[in-house]
Amino acid sequence: MMLAGLEWDHAWLLFLLPLALLPWFNHNLDKTVAWVNLVPVDPLSRVINLTLKSLASLVIACLILALASPSLPEQKRERIGEGAEIVLLLDRSRSMDDPFAVKAQAATVSVGGDNSKRNVAREYLTEFVKNRPDDRFGFVFFSTKAINLLPLTYDKEAVLATINANALGKGLSDTNMAEALISSAKMFEDQPYRGSRIVLLVSDGGQLLTDEAKEEIASTYREMNLTIYWIYLKSRQEMTLEASDNDNLLWVDIPERKLHTFFKSIGVPYRAFEAGSLESFADALSEIDRQHYQTLIVEETLPHEPKEDVFLWLAMLAMLLLASSHLYTWWGVKKAHE
Repeated sequence: MMLAGLEWDHAWLLFLLPLALLPWFNHNLDKTVAWVNLVPVDPLSRVINLTLKSLASLVIACLILALASPSLPEQKRERIGEGAEIVLLLDRSRSMDDPFAVKAQAATVSVGGDNSKRNVAREYLTEFVKNRPDDRFGFVFFSTKAINLLPLTYDKEAVLATINANALGKGLSDTNMAEALISSAKMFEDQPYRGSRIVLLVSDGGQLLTDEAKEEIASTYREMNLTIYWIYLKSRQEMTLEASDNDNLLWVDIPERKLHTFFKSIGVPYRAFEAGSLESFADALSEIDRQHYQTLIVEETLPHEPKEDVFLWLAMLAMLLLASSHLYTWWGVKKAHE
């Protein structure tokens, strides 16, 4: 039940509030005197009497209100901040368990170690999220299927926990890049536009997309006004997304380059970062961090807040004053009989 801006869990107890009037009923306090003119006028005593009765009523009322369990309900408020709305799109295919940026082909036999691509991604994405307090993050991971693990949220603890959990276990062999890109974009559907919108793809490979998938991805990303960043985790340091005169013949027609070319052609802001070392991975995230501090409407959720303590403190203070008055009366009577 809502009353006076507060939510009351046991509202029926409020019907007991008339009990706070009990101190105002006289009970054998009237004194009979032989001649009323002998009783002096004492305004101070009247004031003290009214004050003590008011304090007693306050104690009863506050205890009843506290028992009714008042609280402020969960509320949402908006404020102006600086940041962006970012969907982290993380590849969890089996190749992400391979070592990151090795120099020799023989080194790729190590799987799932501390230097694996998924562990490196986890560590750097964790720092990236911690450094952006006003951003709203969503999380999608993909291999055979794309899974929306976390909708767009300001809850940084939930985002960090999702990033850590995503690094557990082993990846699957297949990659469904088209479904992952579409799923990430649709996370912004029915969302009010608050500021810069980013899909941050962290992957070590690409996929050949069908014409239908390309058309849907292009139209959806333009409609949602999205920016694409791709942190390309190299399996070999020599591999690049851009063609060059010294290309290895094995790299000429790889899916990564075709995906890179497609991103450049769809008419949305796009930038690729080729991470061939830990330093280049860190530099890529730092560059994204610097570029996206636009004015953003931040929606905060204020949690449910109990308010019983306020009434209990008031009741305790009033009881201390009443106890002090009784102690003073006892002391005065004792002095009078000495």
